[in-house]
Amino acid sequence: MLDFMENVQNAFYEASHWNLDNSYGALNATARALLDFQTPKGLRLQISSLAAPNFATSYTLGTVGVVDGSVSYLYSSLPLTRELRTSSLELHHVIKGYRHLQNLRKPDEDWWWEVWHAGQRIDRRDTLLYGRIFLPQSRLEALYLRRLSPTRQLRISAVSDSNLNNGGTILTLLQNDTGKYSTEYMYSTDSALMGVRGLYNFGADPKAAPMAPITAPQIAEPVHGRFSAGAELYYGLLNKSGGLSTGLRFTTLPNHTGFPYTMTLTMNPLMGNLSSTYAVKAGPNLALCSRFDFNFYSYESELQLGCELWRRRRNTEVDWAVKKLRPDWKRPTTAPDDDVSGILKARVDQDWRIGLSWEGRIKELLFTLGASLDLKKREQIFRVVGIELQYSS
Repeated sequence: MLDFMENVQNAFYEASHWNLDNSYGALNATARALLDFQTPKGLRLQISSLAAPNFATSYTLGTVGVVDGSVSYLYSSLPLTRELRTSSLELHHVIKGYRHLQNLRKPDEDWWWEVWHAGQRIDRRDTLLYGRIFLPQSRLEALYLRRLSPTRQLRISAVSDSNLNNGGTILTLLQNDTGKYSTEYMYSTDSALMGVRGLYNFGADPKAAPMAPITAPQIAEPVHGRFSAGAELYYGLLNKSGGLSTGLRFTTLPNHTGFPYTMTLTMNPLMGNLSSTYAVKAGPNLALCSRFDFNFYSYESELQLGCELWRRRRNTEVDWAVKKLRPDWKRPTTAPDDDVSGILKARVDQDWRIGLSWEGRIKELLFTLGASLDLKKREQIFRVVGIELQYSS
């Protein structure tokens, strides 16, 4: 489950019309959400607040061996309108699951962002500032995010920690998204790492305006899926080492009449790694996923299976009748998915290592209950057990 600050950052992306799914880094987002979910360790409590549409705070307290915690602050020049209170937020915004990719959106025109007053431009680019300090480790994380144009974004993240080389690291990303394709240019102070990656979407260009018919009007056949291809290349100037990977993805779009599904194939030719995933939304409340990894140098392989089940409350006929008869102005405000009582996630690999997670909402609290098991170790089957609680106002 996303924490409060991650949800706020996603609200900023949504308000500034930035597509998180249209990048090479998000190529395997569906498989990672269904197979690589984190199981909590020990007990962790988070209390957060959106004090104003532009300012948010969050406090975290955890007990994993020793008592630790963090304090974080966030400022956004763009007012955030998404509902962030735990009592009424939409669970789909904070729970990572099967991702339904939408049709590509045409980027905003540059002149849409212009604000003029008395003959002078007074508009400013939207900016997000985020800082978090971990106690008692005294580790500091910071994020600077700025929208440079409707198709360009600058992201600078930094970590200060005495345990890291040179006491910390800074990562800079210059991201471009035109809809049809996206590119990212990266530089990290760790080993002076430089990189570039991109994603290309086959099919119609969302920036191209539809042509007027010359004779009789023709109805274009709707597109039910999208095929994408991408690659990344990076090289460390200090350690004189680099890497290369490439990937393919096919996913169905909202107008697909059958079961939604996503297939990906990624390859790292230098390391010899090949990974294929298949995820399907088998029903309104059920998603299944599989991932097969193979190394054609060592001939080692790994298989993982996972599922996600959304459990919904069953309303009786009496409850249905009461809701129909009661006026809307008397009914308390509820979230769009208020009938969701919880989401169960499970994964298993070929070595019988199992991960379980139960996420949902109780009254005004979000909870995540998780466990990690190893069935081959009879003397200690349970490896990790934990629970996380979140409250935001």
